[in-house]
Amino acid sequence: MRSVLSISLPDKVARELDRFAKSQGRNKSDVVKESISLYLWESRFADARKSLSARAKKKGMVTDEDIFKEVS
Repeated sequence: MRSVLSISLPDKVARELDRFAKSQGRNKSDVVKESISLYLWESRFADARKSLSARAKKKGMVTDEDIFKEVS
């Protein structure tokens, strides 16, 4: 199932999106879909990182390297 979403962009952003899509040989819709998917993934990742941060600190893990060592 698909949903259609109409958005309004400032002229400068619309021109930049158009140039970018053309330079990549892609259509604007695909670029926007990929951008939204990436934004949502990064947002979920940041939320997970924030919620796990307190638990990690209690275990003495304060850097990304500490966590990497623990899960590797």
